[in-house]
Amino acid sequence: MIRFFILRFLVPLILLLFARSILRALISGFHATQRKAGPAPPRDISASAELKKDPVCGTYVSEATSLTRVVNGKVVHFCSEECRNKYRAA
Repeated sequence: MIRFFILRFLVPLILLLFARSILRALISGFHATQRKAGPAPPRDISASAELKKDPVCGTYVSEATSLTRVVNGKVVHFCSEECRNKYRAA
């Protein structure tokens, strides 16, 4: 009687719980990689920052949040990495 109960109910239950824990680990690992690949959090924006013009696209960007590059001793401000890379290429 006990052997019947163990073989019919406990073994399948243990196997089911084991498979469930493996699936949970795989799914949580997948979600963790998805979160890492997301966009970078926005940088802190200061209300008192001066606006600078991006020389590539003409967008005005806050001095505090802009990407910068020093060219001939002058700091140049960019709105994005794409504009900074285009400026490097030119």
